[in-house]
Amino acid sequence: EDTGIQTAQDSRFFGISAGFDSFSNKGKELVVQYQAKYEKDVECGGGYVKVGPKMSDLTAFGDPTPYNLMFGPDKCGYTKRTHLIFSYKGKNVLKKQDLPYKQEGEGTSHLYRLVLKPDNTVRVEIDEEQVYEGSLKEDWEVLKPKEIADPDDKKPDDWVDDSMMDDPEDKKPADWVDEEQKRIVDESAKKPDDWDDEEDGEWEAPMIDNPAYKGEWYVKRISNPAYKGFWEAKKIANPEYEDDEEVYKFDDFGFIGFDLWQGEGGGV
Repeated sequence: EDTGIQTAQDSRFFGISAGFDSFSNKGKELVVQYQAKYEKDVECGGGYVKVGPKMSDLTAFGDPTPYNLMFGPDKCGYTKRTHLIFSYKGKNVLKKQDLPYKQEGEGTSHLYRLVLKPDNTVRVEIDEEQVYEGSLKEDWEVLKPKEIADPDDKKPDDWVDDSMMDDPEDKKPADWVDEEQKRIVDESAKKPDDWDDEEDGEWEAPMIDNPAYKGEWYVKRISNPAYKGFWEAKKIANPEYEDDEEVYKFDDFGFIGFDLWQGEGGGV
């Protein structure tokens, strides 16, 4: 009969791990597969698994325990994704573009499968549907870029990067009524017969909206004939770039564990 590990209380961290005989995936296809089910909407939290090098004391497992890879669903509010993080030279590297979030449907189990190959490619399947296949070297920033912007290349002083300009031929019409004349004296207003200047003060005609008011005037915009486009420094070879044909390789796998925060418990 199938069994699982289930979280309980709401709004807390959960952690559990297990060790196994160490191995390296050098020259081998690595497959990581597990199932996750949320009995209710987790609201904010994860259901991902961590796999890493052998630990001498599994009771010490938890953040920030170093791991080789982290894989599985993660959600907080409207931010949803399937995490796939690889560790490379001590740095945890996120995928440049998120994998789709499939952990929908309360009470529904979802099958997660990760395949890491010796040709530095990665395949991800969720519920036996392929959601991603691509290059570890291209879709994760594990390597420094091959090319960088030339720090010595400077934008020319006469470079024009404004695509539009004010039309020098466009002039505000002489009869244009603008903000200064938005309100005018009501010429039709008459001082009341019972107005007493001594008692009521000097009478002033009220102000009214100017029916001739046209709003603020703006000069017409036209294409800039001197526009040269967006300037970018030229690219040069990055002196710090080093290729690595074994970015997929980890010398030691020895534990698997769950290190999670869940706003709503009940995940299996």
